[in-house]
Parts: sequence; C-alpha cells; structure tokens
Amino acid sequence: MKNTVIKQSISIVVLILSILVLSCKKDFLEILPESTVTVDYLFKTDKDYTDAMLGAYRVLHDVYDDFWEFGDLRGDDCIQSALRQTDRVRVDQFIVDVNDALTRNFWEDNYRAITQVNLILFKLEEADQAIITNKELYIGEAKFIRALSYFNLVRVFGDVPMITAPITSEEALVTPREDTDRIYDDIIIPDLLEAEAKLPEIHSGENMGRATKGAAKSLLGKVYLTVHDFVNAEAKLLEVTSMGYALLDNFENLFNFDNEHHSEYIFDIEYIDGDIGLGSSFTRDFIGEFQDFGAVFRDKLMELYNIQGRESGGAGTPSLDFIDLFEPNDLRQYRTATTGIFDINGVWVEIPVGSQVKAICQKYCDAVVTDCRTNWRIIRYADVLLMLAEAMNENATNQGEINEALNYLNQVRTRAGLAGYSDLTQAEARDKILMERRLELYLEGHRWFDLVRTGNAMNFCEPFGMQPYMTVFPVPQSQIEVINDPTIFPQNQGY
Repeated sequence: MKNTVIKQSISIVVLILSILVLSCKKDFLEILPESTVTVDYLFKTDKDYTDAMLGAYRVLHDVYDDFWEFGDLRGDDCIQSALRQTDRVRVDQFIVDVNDALTRNFWEDNYRAITQVNLILFKLEEADQAIITNKELYIGEAKFIRALSYFNLVRVFGDVPMITAPITSEEALVTPREDTDRIYDDIIIPDLLEAEAKLPEIHSGENMGRATKGAAKSLLGKVYLTVHDFVNAEAKLLEVTSMGYALLDNFENLFNFDNEHHSEYIFDIEYIDGDIGLGSSFTRDFIGEFQDFGAVFRDKLMELYNIQGRESGGAGTPSLDFIDLFEPNDLRQYRTATTGIFDINGVWVEIPVGSQVKAICQKYCDAVVTDCRTNWRIIRYADVLLMLAEAMNENATNQGEINEALNYLNQVRTRAGLAGYSDLTQAEARDKILMERRLELYLEGHRWFDLVRTGNAMNFCEPFGMQPYMTVFPVPQSQIEVINDPTIFPQNQGY
C-alpha cells in the first residue's frame, strides 16, 4: 500500500467561518476562538501540531472530491451523461443555482481548511522551537494550504472574505468580500513564497504526500500565470525544472495506482483504500453508467477492472467532439477518452450503439471502487512544462524564444508519441499550448480555469449556455443570508 499522510480518520466541520471542530474516531473536541475558550492544551507538543496539520490535509479531501465539476464539467470537453444527477446537469448546462449544494460545500470546505491553518499559524507564533522542533515546516505547510484554498476560492467565486487569523462569530458576520487582486497580493503570493522557503524538497516514508518546496514553486508559477505575470511565472517554473522532476517514459504509467509517488508527481490529494472513509469515489463516478451499457460491455468492463457489480457513474464523460481532437496514434487517447475498451484478452469491445454514455475516461479506473485509492492530482510535471511553455511564449520577443517555449511543449508531445512543433508564430504557439493542455490534462481539474485565464471561456462555452458574467460561480445563498448586508457582501453579478 502506498505511503500517505492522510491515514488518520479525522473530519473537520465549521460553523460560518470561525468555529473549528476536530473529531476523531472516539473523541470530539470543539475549538472556539481564543477569546472564548483556551486551546493551549491542544498545542503543547510537536505531535499536537502534526495532528492538527493532518486534520488540515484531511479537509482537502472534501474540497477536491468534486473539484472536477468546477475544473472540467463546467468546460467544453466534459459532459454530464447521467441526467438523473441534476446538480451536475446544472453545472454542465450553465444553470447553477445560488442554492446548489456544490458551491455551498466548496465555499465551506475551503474555509474549513483556512480556519484550521489560521489557528495553527496563530499558535505557532508563540511556540518554542526548542519544543516544537518542526515549527518552520508547519508554518510552510499551513501557508501552502491557505494559499491553495484561497486560490480555489477566488478562481471559483471572485471576491471572497479575507481571513488570516482566528476570529469570533461576531467578527465573521461583518467581514466583507475582499477584492480578488488584494487576496492574490496579500495572501496567496506571500504565503507561497514563504512556503517554498520553509518546505523541504522531498518527503519520505510516512510523510510522503505532504507539501514540498516543489509543490509551492509549481503552485506559485500557476498563480503568476493566472494573474498574467508571465515574467515571474517563467522564472518560477524554470526553477521547478531543475529540481529533479521528469516525465514518466510512458503516459500509461501515470495510472499505476500502486506507485503514485514517481518522478512526475508534485502534489496530489492523497486517497487510500480500505473502507475507512479515506478513499475517493472517482472510479465509481467516472467508470460509466453500467445499466446503460448492456450486459456484454458491462461484464467486460467489470472483468477488466475487477469491479464487483457496483452500478453508478455517468459522470466525467468525454464528449465525442473532444475525442475527435486527438491526433492519430496519440498514446493518451485510450486512457483519456475512449468509445470502447480492450478486454482482459486484448479484444476490442465497443460501447453499444444507443447507450446514453457514449465514451468513458479511464484515468481513475481501479479495481477498488467503493473506497477508491486513486489520487487527485493538483499539479504534475507535465502541467509545469506546459505552463512554462505558455509563460515563455507570452514573454517571447523573437522566433528563437518562441522555439525555446515550444521545446517544453514538445516534451509532452513526444511522450504522447507525437511530432513536435517548430517555427510557429506566437499566436499559433499560444493555441497549440492550450490544445495540448486540453488533451494532456483532461479530467484533472484544469480546462475551465485555463479557458477563463486565457480569455477563451465565452469562445468555447457560449454554445453550451454560458453568459459573459459566468466566469465565476454564484456565492452560496446561505452566506448571503447569514451576512445579510449587500454593501459588504453582495451576490455576484447576474445571479
């Protein structure tokens, strides 16, 4: 079984933004703001901080369980083929409601993570490093998780409350939505700069899966790219290329779930099997709608992945138009988006004509379906190479610099069995890089944010119902009603 830090059965619940609740299998501890009740007894030893950090990592499970609905389903390549899942249909068809559980849970889960690490950082300020020997590590991890959580929030909602310390319920009720630019400048970027300075380059053993210097640099590069600071994006992502990461020789090896900590791994949300509540539902969600396939294809699929009759899925379905984008002999297509499978004997079996689900993505297909062990990748090295190509291309002032950017793009294409590009114009290179991200990173949470970041969302998604204001999602109505003051906490325009 793979090593992972998320091995403790810890769940965390939040009330509004300020009340932190930690629960383990047998214990229930409620932590109120410092002014309400002392929490000193929970932060005495180095292990206490380790446990608190593990709790923060555990919250990321809840954040990323449905992240694909924002990053992929909202985009143009992924469709919701199981129409009975009406909340997902609304995301797919750009009719998200202010009361949808998806946005409410995403808001609350990210603020749960922020609340947890704010408390850890608050207590670390007075912690004696002679006793808390890993103090610098915990600061780096907390800053990384806080930056990641705020990056999630601003990309989905735009302006959000900026909270950097434990606050009371009364204070939460008068905390306004803060300008997105300020959150980038005052929290996300400074937190990641501090995180990269304090985090180690590698972890091993039971610490495998925790944030590293490479993860902080890579995420910071993505942040710079998102705010169109291409100079800093290029510099930061170049640093990552000298840290020992490398593409796996074979794209298919990315999906060996017995070893997800390989040379291309940078930072994942870690899931494990074992029916202890720490697995994901990705295989069950994405494998397809068994009842729609017919007996022959269903049985072949179950046999191939040793699936024991669980009927679910119909989510994360690649569109047929997306499949048509793959070049002949692209080694990624079968795993990424296919209209059939090679059965256990290597015989091709097509999804039956007339099936509601016409294609499947096999990136998360694993024999363990109920409590799936497949990780959710936040950043892998192919993503870094393609971001670097984009930043370098945007900074290019001559053909030589464009070709240098294409060299990083071509590393990804070569691994896919495709010929590289050369001597493209800057506009042509821009389009090729966006296309390569589309094909390489399908159902890994990137496509929608790539479209918004590059100003292409309306170009690609207007046919599916997108309106210009829909580059962000609605703020959950529950938050609007709790604050009940549109002068400091308005709803996003159009919703």
